[in-house]
Amino acid sequence: MVNLRIPGPTPVPDEVLQAMAKQMINHRGPEFKELMNDVTAKLKTVFQTKNDVLTLTAAGTGGLEAAIVNTLSPGDKVLATSIGVFGDRFTKIAQTYGADVTPLNFEWGKAADVNAIRKALQADPKIKAVLVTQNETSTGVTNDLAAICPVVKEFDKLLLVDAISGLGAIDLPVDKWHCDVTVTGSQKAWMVPPGLTMVSVSEEAWQAHAEAKMPRFYFDFSKAKSNLEKGQTPWTPAVSIIFALQVALDMILKEGLANVFARHIRVAKAARDGIKSLGLSLFADERYVSETVTPVVAPPGLDVKAMLKILREAHQVVLAGGQQDLSGKIFRIGHLGWVTEKDIAGVISALKVALPQAGLAGG
Repeated sequence: MVNLRIPGPTPVPDEVLQAMAKQMINHRGPEFKELMNDVTAKLKTVFQTKNDVLTLTAAGTGGLEAAIVNTLSPGDKVLATSIGVFGDRFTKIAQTYGADVTPLNFEWGKAADVNAIRKALQADPKIKAVLVTQNETSTGVTNDLAAICPVVKEFDKLLLVDAISGLGAIDLPVDKWHCDVTVTGSQKAWMVPPGLTMVSVSEEAWQAHAEAKMPRFYFDFSKAKSNLEKGQTPWTPAVSIIFALQVALDMILKEGLANVFARHIRVAKAARDGIKSLGLSLFADERYVSETVTPVVAPPGLDVKAMLKILREAHQVVLAGGQQDLSGKIFRIGHLGWVTEKDIAGVISALKVALPQAGLAGG
């Protein structure tokens, strides 16, 4: 079996795969209503929210676009924090729809500085919303949302959170931290194939939605909410993926959220310790390392592309390379969703063999 260790899509348990083999049902019928009501209630438990949770058929990026267009109008001032590729993507979506964006970029490998966010909000009282990435897979850094959220709310701003690669693996109490729109994706910690983005919407976000003027149709929260009240979706949903999500949610809740978070902490530590045992260095600031992905600095002489090929073809271990400016400079080990320490041990063992074959002297 292939040891798929990228930041998503993640491996899918057999029980979840089997759920997708079910015959189709009427997405306007009573069976689907029962399914959606059950899935929505369980999603709220994992989101740790009493707010609305909407399930949209799209990749996570669709959820980010939905967060922007449902709460903002062209010309609205937005503070967009970014610590990597996906923070930049969130920024670009807001810019594309005409928001007046103030980028607040931080060095890749570092977390967002809370004081810098406070200063930016103090400097421009007209800022309406703040964009934050919970967990940046391109750099392996998790922002300190527990510290960032109170600052954003101190200035009474909307808080839009990209939690695509963190929610379900890293603790994010949506209501406690007053996140207004929180976005995640099925192919990450949820142990489900790609195809769904799940979004929580606070009362404050609904108030903003009532005034928002950005164009929207497919991603309109009002349509999603009114249909969900009937146990439906406004457009044809990815029925098979929702079957899968129901089973995966049952697995998550049976394990228990606290145990899921603790398992990810253990597995991430195993990955970091294993990398260090090979004499390699971590890319991310260790104060803010991600529990879902570990980026590793490629030392001089290591051909990352060749190493990834050796791992894939000779060891059935699939890792991710670096993105954009980090291409060839790092490689990344994903460890979120259906993952244990044994999976990571297999990665480390394979790396011991592949590193010297890919040019690492003394590897």
